[in-house]
Amino acid sequence: MRDIRIVFMGTPDFAVTILETLVTKGYTIAGVITAPDRPAGRGQKLRKSAVKVYAESQDLPILQPTNLKNEDFHAALKALNANLQIVVAFRMLPAVVWKMPAYGTFNLHASLLPQYRGAAPINWAIINGETETGVTTFFIDEKIDTGAIIFQERLAIGENENAGSLHDRLMHLGADLVTKTVDAIAENNVTTQIQPQSGDLKTAYKLYPENTKINWDAPTQTIHNHIRGLSPYPAAWCYLMNNDKEERVKIYNAFAKAYTETSEEKEAKNTIGTIQVENGNLKVTTLNGYLFITEIQLPGKRKMDIKSLLNGYNFNKNAKMR
Repeated sequence: MRDIRIVFMGTPDFAVTILETLVTKGYTIAGVITAPDRPAGRGQKLRKSAVKVYAESQDLPILQPTNLKNEDFHAALKALNANLQIVVAFRMLPAVVWKMPAYGTFNLHASLLPQYRGAAPINWAIINGETETGVTTFFIDEKIDTGAIIFQERLAIGENENAGSLHDRLMHLGADLVTKTVDAIAENNVTTQIQPQSGDLKTAYKLYPENTKINWDAPTQTIHNHIRGLSPYPAAWCYLMNNDKEERVKIYNAFAKAYTETSEEKEAKNTIGTIQVENGNLKVTTLNGYLFITEIQLPGKRKMDIKSLLNGYNFNKNAKMR
């Protein structure tokens, strides 16, 4: 059995659970690499990353490089004397960093690679209507998420599950897969699988305002998947036209209902985006059905359920989403 000394690299809450699992199970953590403190909030006070907060609570050595190519950082990293590096939700590493440890550097990615390489795999799996996803550990190479696969675990996606719920389930599944991977490396019992670099591969693009806006001309289920794939963060958005006023709103939760009659479907093509309030429900006409919005956020307001919204907000007969 090899003696393993780990340097852990990560920043958000997803990475904290992985690091906490490693610490709890007694693995030797030689150091933690995380993002520099960033100004945040109205007061622009410096905020520590979630990983830094946890690492400080465990008295783990911490490095916060602004430049991963800096030679002083390389010297400090080498001085930690680790023989394995684990990366979870961090930046792309230069070769001098990922090649440093004797047993390599592996990454945990929240998809079944080679599918959904990129920044937002959890979101895009739901947005694209997938029924299954998972987690993958792989050795890092020169490109993003293309290295040799070590292990994978699959996970079914619930029919109405949102990105927040799937994030949490993948986070815990990922923690188990990371420890399985460390144990296999310690036992010198790893067989890798080279990823295909071509074929019908889907990409997990970074999320921007342009690709998070709701397209009301899309089929009902496509819109529903878009909303749940972006909930609770960063949230799907669109424009609400009401009382001669246009406002940008975020939609966090909804459910879809398809048409059953051809005549209804034909009529709907001329009224896409039209809002109707019926029996305490807010429904929007789509290409082939209705989308019932159940949680929304108006500008400058907190997100609220539709019952709370309708208590103090009136929609005119020409109100529309676009």
